[in-house]
Amino acid sequence: MSKIAVVYWSSTGNTEEMANCVAEGIKSAGGEAELHTPGSFNAQMMDNYDAIAFGCPSMGAEQLEETEFEPMFSACEEKLSGKKIALFGSYGWGDGEWMREWESLCKEKGANMACDFVICCEAPDDAAKDACKKLGESLV
Repeated sequence: MSKIAVVYWSSTGNTEEMANCVAEGIKSAGGEAELHTPGSFNAQMMDNYDAIAFGCPSMGAEQLEETEFEPMFSACEEKLSGKKIALFGSYGWGDGEWMREWESLCKEKGANMACDFVICCEAPDDAAKDACKKLGESLV
């Protein structure tokens, strides 16, 4: 059974709802999902998982949340090479630039992207929830 971490940061609950859908997809595909926030996850833990889904909303000028998520993720960058990952998050403005830049960074670090990222504007609708479930399935 694949053991997969779903590591996310959420302020309004939108990205948390997406994370729960990712975990649901992992479980429906026969994997084991463990939900983590940045405070309960670190780079040393990456070796404990077959794959990782990272979720963070767009903040400020389309960037990752700077206080908790970005420092944790930066520490994880050294372990991305060869690791199967997927990205997701919500936004309230802009066009997804933060996610495209985040995905490019992951690819530069050698991550094995399991699927295309999933983003949604504000709260996830049914299509976004389904996309998150499929993202989770792709990690198993």
